[in-house]
Amino acid sequence: MHIWILALYFAAVLALVTAMIGSSFFLGQRHMTRSTAQPFESGMLPLGDARLRFPIQFYLVAMLFVLFDLESVFIYTWAIAIRPAGWNGYIAMLMFIGVLLAALGYLWRLGALDWGPKSRLRPLPAPR
Repeated sequence: MHIWILALYFAAVLALVTAMIGSSFFLGQRHMTRSTAQPFESGMLPLGDARLRFPIQFYLVAMLFVLFDLESVFIYTWAIAIRPAGWNGYIAMLMFIGVLLAALGYLWRLGALDWGPKSRLRPLPAPR
């Protein structure tokens, strides 16, 4: 085996990392002023606290977006390979899309996608 090539590669990576960290230590800034310690984002000075509380619906919708966006990658790759997949692939993709739509309907019915204030349902009038 040529383990010495792997050892040489590891040594080169270690030397590069050491050189980069060492050069940043020697060439970096040494002074600390008030303006140096202040965060600077996109050319704007911060106006408030960075630890804002977001509603839980924000994170829930973000997770659902990532989940359904990932599923679109599967559908795209299926569309690329539709001929070799044949009818079995088509039926499998129909079942996959059906499960996705069922999950979306379940989340919709559960109220996971509602952002607005909760509306109070008026009770139905009593039957006469």
